[in-house]
Order: sequence, then structure tokens, then C-alpha cells
Amino acid sequence: MIFLPPNISGGLTGVKIQLTFVAIMNRKKLRSIVFYLHRYIGFFVGLLLIVVGLTGSLLVFEQDFDHFMISQQYGHITPQQMQLSPESVVNTIEAKYPARGDFHLFRIYLPDTPSSPYVGQLSSTDVERKEVFINPYTGKIIGERITDKTLIGLILNLHYSLMAGQTGTAIVGIAAFLMCVLTITGLVLWPGWRKLIAGFKIKFDAHPKRVNFDIHKVAGIITVVFLFFTGFTGFCWNFSDLTEPIIYAVTFTSKPSEPVSKPIPSKSTLKLTEQLKIADAALPGAATKSIYFPSKPEEALRINMKLPQESSYDANSNVYLDQYSGKVLRVDNALKMLLGDRFLNFFVPLHYGTFGGLPTRILYVFVGLAPLIVFVTGFLMWWYRYRGKRSISDRVIELLQKL
Repeated sequence: MIFLPPNISGGLTGVKIQLTFVAIMNRKKLRSIVFYLHRYIGFFVGLLLIVVGLTGSLLVFEQDFDHFMISQQYGHITPQQMQLSPESVVNTIEAKYPARGDFHLFRIYLPDTPSSPYVGQLSSTDVERKEVFINPYTGKIIGERITDKTLIGLILNLHYSLMAGQTGTAIVGIAAFLMCVLTITGLVLWPGWRKLIAGFKIKFDAHPKRVNFDIHKVAGIITVVFLFFTGFTGFCWNFSDLTEPIIYAVTFTSKPSEPVSKPIPSKSTLKLTEQLKIADAALPGAATKSIYFPSKPEEALRINMKLPQESSYDANSNVYLDQYSGKVLRVDNALKMLLGDRFLNFFVPLHYGTFGGLPTRILYVFVGLAPLIVFVTGFLMWWYRYRGKRSISDRVIELLQKL
């Protein structure tokens, strides 16, 4: 054992104390920076995130609510023995809306249940979209509507772009990114790192100031992971031209090339019934969910399908066919996709909370309410502190006046 002289050992102790003091000061400075980032970003985008969060809560059960509204508005469909083929339904829609008219058919959804209609989606030259509902047993058009003018359409437009077009889409995308920053800074500031139980406890019998703080920290920590997911996926969607190449690069995945049809002179496109048979053979056992029709001669016919083994709420398998020859151009099997594509496909369940079925969807309703709760409680925390500083300054002024 080596004994150091008292002056040296004392010097080392002093250095240790000094280094500890510096580390504490640096930690406090960093925490202070994180605190101010959290506060002012929250103030800057808080109201916007409240709008996005509340509309997001409504959109969690978008499809269920929309199916209910369709049945209420256009009548209930009585299931029968046989459904009409998609080709027959497409012919009915195109008879009413010819290809040279204002609207053209770009997608059709097949019935999800025996009592659901076929849904044909049409777009116009001025970007307006229309939905046509067809009885799958009689082939009768039971109703139609302009998509953006429905309640769900308005909520979706408000959620995605604040009804402000491309500018609104960019604003919401930036706000989604800032929400990710808020979740990270909030996680750093969470008092539960010092004492875990205290981080999840709300003292309802304490002073209102303390109760408000407890509600803020608990609401934030319970929803922090899900708010980060929704913010991250929303940012990636709204800036997809920027984020998709980065995701493919980070996951070391090459982006699939776009399938191309080869137009054959004096030959029309292959019948849809034949195309569907080819798609069924390409993905045995998969159920056809929707069909995307080409808008240009060189584009491919895309048939969206779902395999029984897919756990996702949505269908992520696709078969791309040459619209003239029926040749299989590409098959996207959701169970065998590369990492980059799987990562992108998981955005929908992460954003809408469908990855855990009904329980996570219900949870996401409350996640959408979190921005409102943390903004109001955060504002009250600022107000309590601001009012406290004012009262101290008022007392100082009173003392100075008495001198």
C-alpha cells in the first residue's frame, strides 16, 4: 500500500470536490437548457398539437364510424347468397362516369363484411374526390358523396394539413417533429428518475399547484412513448420525399423499382377477372381488399391483398400486373418484405394504435387528449411561477418605497 503525504492527499481530495462541483453545475446547466426548450417549444406549438391530437382521437375509430354513417345514410345491405364480381361493379361505375368525363375511377374497395358495399373512389382534374357505394348483390348504386365534404373527410384534412394544402401539411409535419423533441425533453425532466414511485403519483390532497404539476408529469410519462411514435410517423408521412430515402438508407434496403406496363398496339387491357385470377395465383390464400387502377398506359395494375398470417390491421401485400398482358411484375409479400418496407408498413399501426387491437385503439383515444392536458397544466405551471415572481418583485418595490 502506498501512503501519500498529507498535502498531496489533501490536494487530490480538493480536485475531486472541484470536479464533482463542475459536473453538478454542468448537469444543472444542461437541465436548465432542456427545461427552457421544453417550455417554449410547448408554448410555440401547443395549440396546434391540441388540434392535431383531438382530431387524431376521433380518427382512431375512423373506419368503424364511417361504416356506421354509410349504413345510416344509404341503408343497410341485406346479405344474399352470391356477390357480384369486381369487374361487374367497375363496369357499373364506368357506365355512369365515363373515362373522358370529369371523374375517373382510380380505386375500388371490396366489401369487408357480407353487409358492406363496394366502394369506388373517383378523382377529378381539380383534385376533388368522390365515393360511389354499390350494393354487392344487386349492383345498384345506393349513394355517392364528395369525400372531402364528409365529417370524416373534414377531420382528416384538419388533422393532416389544417385545411391549408401543402403549406398546412408542412406546418403539421414540423409540429410533429417538435412533438418528438417535447417528448424527449419531457422524459429528461421527469422527476421519476430520482424516485420512481413519485414520478407516477398524483397528490390530490396537496396544494393545487402541486396537483397541477403531478397531473402534468403523470399524463406526460404515461403517453410519452405513444406521442413520440405518432409524432415521428406523422413527420415522416408529411415529409415523405425527404424521410423515405433516409429510412431505406439507414435500414440498408433498396427502394423497390416502380413496375411498368408495356402497352401493346391495338390491344386493350386484360379483363379484370383474369387479372384477379393471376393475382390469386401469385399470392395463394390471400384475400383481395382493394384494386388500384392505372391512370397512364405505362402504369401497372395494383391489387392490394391480405394474407391470413398478417397481424396488421391493414393489408400490406400487393401484386403488380401488366395491365395488357397480365404478367406479374412484382409481388410484395408482407411476410417476406425487406426491413425498410416492413418499417414503413408499421407506420400505420403505430400512428393509429391498431397494433394491439381494440385495447390499444382505446388507449390512443386518450393519447390524443394528452397534448390538451399537458398544455393546460404546463401553462398553469408557467402562470404559477410568473405570478410568484411578480409577487416577489412587488414586495421589493414596496420595501424600496419605504426607504
